Amino acid sequence: MLIRIVKLSFNPKNINEFIEIFNINEKNIRNFKGCRLLELYRDKENPNIFFTYSYWDSEEYLESYKNSELFKSIWVKIKILFNDKPMAWSVNKLDSSKT
Repeated sequence: MLIRIVKLSFNPKNINEFIEIFNINEKNIRNFKGCRLLELYRDKENPNIFFTYSYWDSEEYLESYKNSELFKSIWVKIKILFNDKPMAWSVNKLDSSKT
């Protein structure tokens, strides 16, 4: 299992457009082969910053998505909305204990 966290920062005037693009495409991303979870978060202190959080069966499935027409069609629309370079991390879960 691979977890992907992506930080996206937008110009304030572009936030609604980003949310609309996300809402239109979220079901297709969630149904992409190998995707187990997709969530969108918004920073409490800086409302221009969003995070996507996704679970993938493996790095190969994530790479397949990143090379897909679906990803390319979404990326071309959102990359022009950024006000800062996006950042991404691929991480492995070490613990998920509940307290």
